[in-house]
Amino acid sequence: MLLESLGSALLGLALAWAAGVRMPHRLPSRTLVLPTGVAGALFGAFVTHSALGPGHALATLGGALVMSVALLSLLLRPAGHRTHRLSPNA
Repeated sequence: MLLESLGSALLGLALAWAAGVRMPHRLPSRTLVLPTGVAGALFGAFVTHSALGPGHALATLGGALVMSVALLSLLLRPAGHRTHRLSPNA
């Protein structure tokens, strides 16, 4: 379990770092992105390990990856410029 947790945290950190490098204009500051990736991966590993039990290390890392991606996707801003409305009723 300890190695799964450490592997999941490193996986989440690497994923968050890669997202921050690849899409810095669509993400908030790196001080928010990196811990979000790690927290998502740890939570995903916890849920997957609780559901499957011990002995499923690759599946646990897969669950960590999915949850980390899901949480990081919530931080994404829309691409491009938003059009501003002239009046609130328009």
